[in-house]
Amino acid sequence: MCLGVPARIVKIEGKEAIAEVGGIRREISIELLNDIKEGDWVIVHAGFAISKLDEEEADTMLNILSHIPEE
Repeated sequence: MCLGVPARIVKIEGKEAIAEVGGIRREISIELLNDIKEGDWVIVHAGFAISKLDEEEADTMLNILSHIPEE
């Protein structure tokens, strides 16, 4: 199963960025998107930002993901 996760961009250095979701920060590539700035929300899949979204969409997706049971 492939899953993209919404994350907020907290730092950008060239085509790399630090993205945060739920207090966890990871280095990702923003090479596939244009016009990304700190504070933006993106969908992250396999270490790449693949789509930009607004904060309301991110909140909705994070709420849905929080209801997926852990095994």
